[in-house]
Amino acid sequence: MNQLPQEKRHSHTPWKWVPSLYFAEGLPYVAVMTISLVLYKQLGLSNAEITFYTSWLYLPWIIKPLWSPFIDLVKTKRWWIVSMQLLIGASFGGVAFTIPSSFWLQGTLFFFWVMAFSSATHDIAADGFYMLGLDEHDQAWFVGIRSTFYRLATIFGQGVLVMIAGNLQVVWRNSIKFSWSLMFYGVAGLFIALWLWHSYILPRPEDDSTNNAKGPKADNHSLRELCTTFVTKFPVREVVIGILFMLLYRMPEGLLVKVSSLFLIDSAANGGLGLSPQEYGLVQGTVGVIGLTLGGILGGMAVGRDGLKRWLWPMVCAITLPDIVYVYMSYALPSSLFIVNVCVFFEQFGYGFGFTAYMLYLIYYSRGAYKTSHYALCTAFMALSMMIPGLFAGELQEAVGYKTFFIIVMAFCAVTFLVTALLKIDPKFGMKEE
Repeated sequence: MNQLPQEKRHSHTPWKWVPSLYFAEGLPYVAVMTISLVLYKQLGLSNAEITFYTSWLYLPWIIKPLWSPFIDLVKTKRWWIVSMQLLIGASFGGVAFTIPSSFWLQGTLFFFWVMAFSSATHDIAADGFYMLGLDEHDQAWFVGIRSTFYRLATIFGQGVLVMIAGNLQVVWRNSIKFSWSLMFYGVAGLFIALWLWHSYILPRPEDDSTNNAKGPKADNHSLRELCTTFVTKFPVREVVIGILFMLLYRMPEGLLVKVSSLFLIDSAANGGLGLSPQEYGLVQGTVGVIGLTLGGILGGMAVGRDGLKRWLWPMVCAITLPDIVYVYMSYALPSSLFIVNVCVFFEQFGYGFGFTAYMLYLIYYSRGAYKTSHYALCTAFMALSMMIPGLFAGELQEAVGYKTFFIIVMAFCAVTFLVTALLKIDPKFGMKEE
């Protein structure tokens, strides 16, 4: 009975589509969340405007659970993937087209919104398709591959693309708008190529059907029921503590993440380091992402050996205390690119290590019935935890300056320690089972 689906499932080797699919998943996210910061800074927006406008772009990932059941019920996941990739490519082209125009702010923000909603929808479809297109063995084997190519997309976006925009500014004699426009046109072309590739190469699993409403897909209960079980599965106190942890654990990072990037590229006259796009691409987009990835890998290995409870407090220290490098850099204003790289690597490595505790707690909270839907709600809180601080981070920085702002970030580390102290976690959770 299962022979035909199995043959169909392996008719296209996963190596032909898993890496490219997760590269396509990571690139629009990094464009919306990071490349937009550098673009708007170079186009002359203030820090307060940049952080406010771009923080709202988290919204599609916050409300993603609201329409994830719709993707199961309408069309196939394969259809959603290729359709969203075409729409993402069009939105990259829209950004490129509007940058040189007189309405560049309204135009680029509109297309970044389109890109954000398309990307969030693509995430839902791609993650669901991954489970349909691979058997359990391949799902486990390729989980590291998909993560690696998602990270490569981050390096390509924050690093390579920003460097390309900077080099084009040199070639075109500092024509900032024209250079960014060319770069975004290039990414639009890349996404059209990804759309064509996946339209051809993605398998067509029999389970990926809108008519298959039985089995796992029949679990699309109403949002009200899912939220009710999310809240009632634990005592009220644990629910409150869980939500507070999801919203506040990353409070310092929520303040820091956008302003730190702006600090790196802001002029020395404004208290920044004045890095060029090429230097920023190396520091934050390459060295920083490598540090983040290595920290995450080490965090996963540590928890797998000793459990989350054993490593919880070291991870809390890792995600907070390295933020002090920005206090140092704001006072010292180092001119050595090597020192800046070391500082950013140290902070991002700590963040990657400490973020492991956060992600594993989301899994811990989501255990039991409806685990997929509960995890989707948890990730909505995760996006909200970054959106809320980001909305006013730039305005706060402009009011007090970079030096005082980074000291305030360190003071907010106390919030992370406080919400962590309230948690109760099974000592065996996360350990590798014998």
